[in-house]
Formats: sequence, C-alpha cells, structure tokens
Amino acid sequence: MPQTSETNRRIVLAERPRGMPDDNTLRLETSAVPAAGPGQMLVRTVYLSLDPYMRGRMNDAKSYAEPVKIGEVMTGQVVGEVITSDIDGFAPGDMVLNGSGWQDYALSDGKGVMNLGPDPENPSWSLGLLGMPGYTAWAGLLLIGEPKEGETVVVAAASGPVGATVGQIAKIKGCRVVGVAGGPEKCAHVVDTLGFDACIDHRADDFKEQLAAACPDGIDVYFENVGGKVLYGVLPLLNAFARVPVCGVAGWYNLDGLPEGPDYGPMIMSTVLKMKVKLQGFIIFDSFPASTYKDFRKDMKDWLDQGLIEYREQVVGGLENAPAALNDVLEGRSFGKVVVRL
Repeated sequence: MPQTSETNRRIVLAERPRGMPDDNTLRLETSAVPAAGPGQMLVRTVYLSLDPYMRGRMNDAKSYAEPVKIGEVMTGQVVGEVITSDIDGFAPGDMVLNGSGWQDYALSDGKGVMNLGPDPENPSWSLGLLGMPGYTAWAGLLLIGEPKEGETVVVAAASGPVGATVGQIAKIKGCRVVGVAGGPEKCAHVVDTLGFDACIDHRADDFKEQLAAACPDGIDVYFENVGGKVLYGVLPLLNAFARVPVCGVAGWYNLDGLPEGPDYGPMIMSTVLKMKVKLQGFIIFDSFPASTYKDFRKDMKDWLDQGLIEYREQVVGGLENAPAALNDVLEGRSFGKVVVRL
C-alpha cells in the first residue's frame, strides 16, 4: 500500500534473526497517524536510509547502542517533511534529518533533529554523502588514517557510500588509492568514475596476488569496513606504522558465532605488534567532538562545488521493499548509497 495521510505504516522487528534476516524477521503494521501535542512536531518520512549497521541492531547483544526491541520500529535515519509543528525553528514544509526509523510518520520534540530548510537541494544526500556515511569516511580517513601525500591507501567496499568517499578524499590528499569491490562492474566504476588508481575484485580466486601487485610499496592506510578475506589479504602488506580505521565488519554481521576456518587472531595481533600498526575502531555518532561535523560539511561542499567528488545513489520505491533492499546491502548486491523513497 502507498503512503497516505490517514495511515501510519510501521516496520517492526518481529523476531531476532539467526544469520541473514528473512521474511519472519520484520513485520509491516499499520496504525493511525499520531497527532502532535504541545512542544512536538509531526514528521512525514520521505526518504529512509538503509545501512549495514542495522543488522547488528537486530541482535540482543552488547554493542555501542541498545538493540531494537521485539515489536519496536526498526531503527534508521530519515529525511522527512514537517507536517505540523509546535517547536520554534521548525515550520510546516521544512525538511529535516531525523532518526525516526522505518515508518511513515513520527512525533519529535526536535532534539537531535537537523533542519534542512524548506527546499534543500538533493535532500536524500543528507543520508549519504552529506550525512552519516560521508562523515564516517571523512572523519575515519582524515582523523584516524591521517593519510600523507604519496602513501598507499586501500579501501574495502570501495563502491559503497563510505568506501567511495574515502577513496576520493584520499585522492584529493595526493595518495595512491586501491579499492576492493565485488564484481567487474563495480571495479570499473571505482576506477573509471571515482578515479581510484586500481580496484581488485574480492571474488577473484587470486585476490591476494592481485592486491599485492597493486600495492608494490605496501599499504600505509587500510580503511576497514568488511573484515573477512579482504582483511586477511591486507595484513601481510601493511607497512610499519600503518593506520587502520575500523568503521564496520559487514562480512561478519550475520555470523552466529566465530567464523569457520583457521584462527587468524595470532596473525592479526602479531602484525599489529611487529608493524606497529595503529588499529582503531570508531562509531561516528560519538567518537569525535560535535564541532568536527561542521568541518566535514564545509570540506564536502567545497569538494562538490569544485567537481572533485562523484556520488552514486540507488533509490528503492516503497517502504514494503525496505527489508529485501537491506538484505541486498548486506550481501553486496546493492550499488551505491541505498535509500528508500516512501
């Protein structure tokens, strides 16, 4: 059913998945559209962001944020339109960036909500290049990776919204940039459109050999967001004092326990020790001072104005298609930043 002004569709967590989410994991419900009271505003969702971290929020496990409760609306950032408002600074017709999740309508007291104005250019980009993924790329690379001109930077998931931005920023900073992506189409996009120096298909049987050939001087910065075989291929190539910002391990999000195969723990920790590697995980919501977001927005807008950044967005139609689209993100079938237009 399409979005209407009378009904609020909500996708809630019906049960905790084991492995990949399936048809029983999420449930579509309907209710009446809530009415805003004093000090509140009603926001209608226009775009919903789909991101790999959502899989982790389905688990009842200790993490950087509370898990989604059974029966609770699935978490997620949205760009929405203010319908009614009793809050200073927010007027009907304003577009806002909000964390109201997988539903058509939500009430808000304005806390943590960014007003994008009544007619922002490319509003959905605030869920991607100008939002959390772009900020993750900028802060992780520049504040943790600290790339220097002439160094080699390797980027996992290079065609995705974070990886694509990381690589382009590294090129702006004068680095040699090698991407890793899944399939020839994505690798061609990474090199021909995004301007990376090389891109290696992680599905190739000789992936490790191709990666080594593309990094003859070793690797100075590895931007990690997938884990698995890509990480294992990178480890032997890390130079002394290499930096590894870790913003995700999407290749392991669906595991119920330890991955099958050999124990790579000794290899990982021995490399960190012997090569004096700086390995730092970060969560973009709380790992940096709030003031750094303004620095990111300024840099990104300047680079966009100069034509130095390319951005690819995949728009999925309909809230009912969000669960399948999230699985596409988790399994690498998506291409670019995925948003759902409600």
